[in-house]
Amino acid sequence: MGTGKGMVGSQSLVAYRNPNGILKAYTSPMMSYGTNLQEGNLSFQVPKISADFSNNEMIIFATIVLPKNMTTVSHVWQEGPVRGDNHLSMHPLGGDNVKSMGTLDLLSGKVVTTKGGTSGTLHFKQVHGIINAVSWGFLMPVGAITARYMKVFQSADPAWFYAHIICQSSAYLHGIAGAGTGIYLGNKSHGIQHSTHRTIGILLLVLGFIQVLALKLRPKKEHKYRIWWNFYHHSVGYAIIILSIFNIFEGFNILNPLKIWRLVYACILVALGAIAAILEVVTCVMVIRQRRKIENPETNVRAAA
Repeated sequence: MGTGKGMVGSQSLVAYRNPNGILKAYTSPMMSYGTNLQEGNLSFQVPKISADFSNNEMIIFATIVLPKNMTTVSHVWQEGPVRGDNHLSMHPLGGDNVKSMGTLDLLSGKVVTTKGGTSGTLHFKQVHGIINAVSWGFLMPVGAITARYMKVFQSADPAWFYAHIICQSSAYLHGIAGAGTGIYLGNKSHGIQHSTHRTIGILLLVLGFIQVLALKLRPKKEHKYRIWWNFYHHSVGYAIIILSIFNIFEGFNILNPLKIWRLVYACILVALGAIAAILEVVTCVMVIRQRRKIENPETNVRAAA
């Protein structure tokens, strides 16, 4: 129950039956989608709460003391599995489980159900996650791999540079769109703070903007400061990739989607890592051979003769 319209921020009345058949009913304030429904006090008094389980149905009985002048409450109801250690697991995130809400007028006794009340917010969460996973979590690493390994191949010059720019620019622009959905979700989730996720997101936008500016400040290859520019550009780039991956998994913890999505993204990271490792070996061999040709030109001439 609560004054809001969705799951987060609600004041929960919880009941379950443990493996021994004993019923437990208690209150729990719900402050995030990743809640474990820990027992705690609500924003209003609940002097009495009990539960009854019969005919495979759980009924909660509670006496609540609402604040003055409050006659209407939003009502959200859910059901989910109970593990053997009395741990309440997450309910499904689709179908009726995201539509189970309504408004209760305590004076008239009228109940108005709301179909899909949080589906819009959940949809934005999913869009936010997909955009940022693709941009920061995929395109950014691909752009870095392109720049690091393609430039070794002379035939790929300057194509590797433009491919790198396209990947990174596209990633940053989509990242801005992802940040926009994040701001929208923040405004919709009053009282709910994901400080780590938000802070890293802001930091990524700043670092990404610095990388864009770096293109304008890039000295020529022969310039004496080019080596320092390379160090700065590479360091910031790798920092962005590491922070991006970390923040994507932070997002997984917040949204708590099906485990398959974590597995899919982890497999993508493993694939990118394997590709990078193979290319690292190949390019190292090529660079060593090129250096030997430069250092021993006479040997190359004899071999050709």
